[in-house]
Amino acid sequence: MGVGLGVITGSALKLAGPAVERGDLTLPGWLTPKVTPAQKEQTDPESAVINPPSSTDTLGRFETQQELTALSKRWEALAAKDPDLQVSAFMLALDDGRYAQLNPDTALPAASAIKTPILLVALEEIDAGRLSWNEPLTLSKTVVGGGAGWMASKPLGTRFPTHEVATEMIRVSDNTATNLLIERVGGQVDLNARFNSLGLSATKVNNWLPDLKGTNTTSARDLARAIALVDTGEALSIRGRDLFREVMGTSVTNRLLPGGLLKGLGGSQGKPDDSLMIKGYRVLNKTGDIGIAYADAGLIELPDGRRAVAAFVVKGPFNDPRSTELIRNMAAAMAPVLKPKPAPPRQR
Repeated sequence: MGVGLGVITGSALKLAGPAVERGDLTLPGWLTPKVTPAQKEQTDPESAVINPPSSTDTLGRFETQQELTALSKRWEALAAKDPDLQVSAFMLALDDGRYAQLNPDTALPAASAIKTPILLVALEEIDAGRLSWNEPLTLSKTVVGGGAGWMASKPLGTRFPTHEVATEMIRVSDNTATNLLIERVGGQVDLNARFNSLGLSATKVNNWLPDLKGTNTTSARDLARAIALVDTGEALSIRGRDLFREVMGTSVTNRLLPGGLLKGLGGSQGKPDDSLMIKGYRVLNKTGDIGIAYADAGLIELPDGRRAVAAFVVKGPFNDPRSTELIRNMAAAMAPVLKPKPAPPRQR
């Protein structure tokens, strides 16, 4: 519109304004003012969206829809080769509900895999304002645990920020760090009540870590659920979810679930995490190992953006290599159902 015509049009609109407001005059479409949603909300507060659709609606849920019977039977066949081993296995594709299972609710020794649901509860405390990410936790004789980790070697009275405690619990599976968090969230009884409220019915802390006798228990479904609740937004705030993923991503042990998945995908077999990343996959996992039981559970990010959770727990003779090999083989068997969908044609 030229400058002269613009001035004339503007003057006409100013003079016609009252008539337009009364409805006595209708403007042509090209002169009708455009009202943005923000302007409409200012002039008509009732038009504002009070509860917009949740951004988590597209993140999936922890709900089973269609069983992948071929994979479930494959797991059953693998486990049948070693009938003296007790197995619990579960996998769920979060975006469409496809799943596979083998004794998913059987309670078995959790070993260090129980640290994942403990991390979830600790982050819930942070979300609720009852715990701070930088709150110092004091080392005492009660919480010192042997086995994995380095915090037990520090003098009693040493104070560690919560973020370091939570990270080391997952990164190097520090048992003393785990005990510090168990104590801070209220102890074993309160922690078990929290697990139950999250639907983790087989998950119980009955002893301080390292719990070499295997009295702390969990199931494959519980471990997968703990991870899925976070990733789907059913538990924790967005900030809490980010912290959960950040901490889970520090785990240095990757020979069971990640290694098995890489084996099933074939191709280059270098370091599991690096090789999976090259293929477009990422696994955020936490293992467990107390000799009589091994476990691994993690979030699996696929190259096409979809996600799945998987968990395995095996109990058997002390330090029996068949236990870890069974987990790797079951993880490898998942590979065909975790292949990415072909990319859609590019829109021109």
